[in-house]
Amino acid sequence: MVENRAMNDPVVSSPPPAALRTPTVGFVSLGCPKALTDSELILTQLRAEGYETSKTYAGADLVIVNTCGFIDDAVKESLDTIGEALAANGKVIVTGCLGAKGGKDTGEGGGNLVRQVHPKVLAVTGPHATQEVMDAVHLHVPKPHDPFVDLVPAVRDEFRGVAGIKLTPRHYAYLKISEGCNHRCTFCIIPSMRGDLVSRPVGDVLAEARALFDSGVKELLVVSQDTSAYGVDLKYRTGFFDGQPVRTRLLELCTRLGDLAEPHGAWVRLHYVYPYPSVDEVLPLMAAGRVLPYLDVPFQHAHPDVLRRMKRPASGERNLERLQRWRELCPEIVVRSTFIAGFPGETEAEFETLLDFVREAGIDRAGCFAYSPVQGAAANELPGMLPQALREERRARFMAVAEQVSAQRLQRRIGASMQVLVDQAPALGRKGGRGRSYADAPEIDGTVRLLAPEKASKTLKVGEFTRARIVAAEGHDLVAMPL
Repeated sequence: MVENRAMNDPVVSSPPPAALRTPTVGFVSLGCPKALTDSELILTQLRAEGYETSKTYAGADLVIVNTCGFIDDAVKESLDTIGEALAANGKVIVTGCLGAKGGKDTGEGGGNLVRQVHPKVLAVTGPHATQEVMDAVHLHVPKPHDPFVDLVPAVRDEFRGVAGIKLTPRHYAYLKISEGCNHRCTFCIIPSMRGDLVSRPVGDVLAEARALFDSGVKELLVVSQDTSAYGVDLKYRTGFFDGQPVRTRLLELCTRLGDLAEPHGAWVRLHYVYPYPSVDEVLPLMAAGRVLPYLDVPFQHAHPDVLRRMKRPASGERNLERLQRWRELCPEIVVRSTFIAGFPGETEAEFETLLDFVREAGIDRAGCFAYSPVQGAAANELPGMLPQALREERRARFMAVAEQVSAQRLQRRIGASMQVLVDQAPALGRKGGRGRSYADAPEIDGTVRLLAPEKASKTLKVGEFTRARIVAAEGHDLVAMPL
């Protein structure tokens, strides 16, 4: 979860007259990386139109809250944040997934839940709704500039060319390639909030990627609801980039992203990859170092009966076979995944099958949720809802096994030399720092703790790579000596 309550310029202590003062907008971004990219689009448009951002609720002319509505805890956090913003500022626009959730006994959509709890909000939109948000901003805080005389956004330091504003550190960025999802998993309400799959034009995606690499990005994280399905809605039609034809398909996209990354020595990392047979085509790019040998695959479970109740697009047996095939094609591949424990009707035997899968599959990084009966999810109507205590107990058991498997796989790294992208390096890293290897995505995986270099001349710099020898493993993390 990323939160950005303060973005750029400080609040002026003695503001000029209202007619001359630049209007300011506070912004809070909650939820997943896909929601973060929506926030970046809104902030890019705000800055392009001349709005500034405020470091405090009180210092803003209004506040935008980009919400998450996927699970109950996220709904509560979003509603609490909206309440805080209303109490401190009074003028709040709500966007994001929670804005698309219907309230109790009011039907679907329309932001009813938000308005039921917080009727004083100025406007409510769903996700991926930049223009609707801007229309609401214009209504309550008019644009400060005439669009014909606005400064070109690219001249402002925080803009990254056509990629606009990014909320991540300058050395990594998320690249969203599509919106929505065609699956109807019974535990998930994302399609009701974000709609069916809509792939971005491949030329636009590649142009944004090039702008990010040119701006200094060293790690590009490709995200969507279903990265493997990129282009399905467009029937993989041919687009154009730099005058050259490119099919709107994952393999061709990854090939071109690897081409763009190579001159910068940058990484390309894939997230939210469903285990379709077509993913096998990308593995040679990973083996050749064109794309990181890392896949974030949401398996969710392993028992075929549970997967059928979930309406997942793959069976547990095929998943294990596919993992084995991936490791044959690319032995260095790292797989992270998420799972659900305590799904309705899950028996002890089905849960044990899940634990056996994690052990046999050798999942490098795993997260697990205890099943949460999210309002609107079809799974809530399934028989066999398990007690909350049992769901949590199974989640804890799962994590104990997953952590054991992860620790065993980390031990294999000791003695190896790895490339590390530096995230923290106080005093030029003379006392050490912290970074990540290709096996570690930011914020969700482990890190590499870098020791103080043995050579006095060796320094570390945030956003640059260093070679390091792995000397130990600590929980989810590695310890390394810079070379």
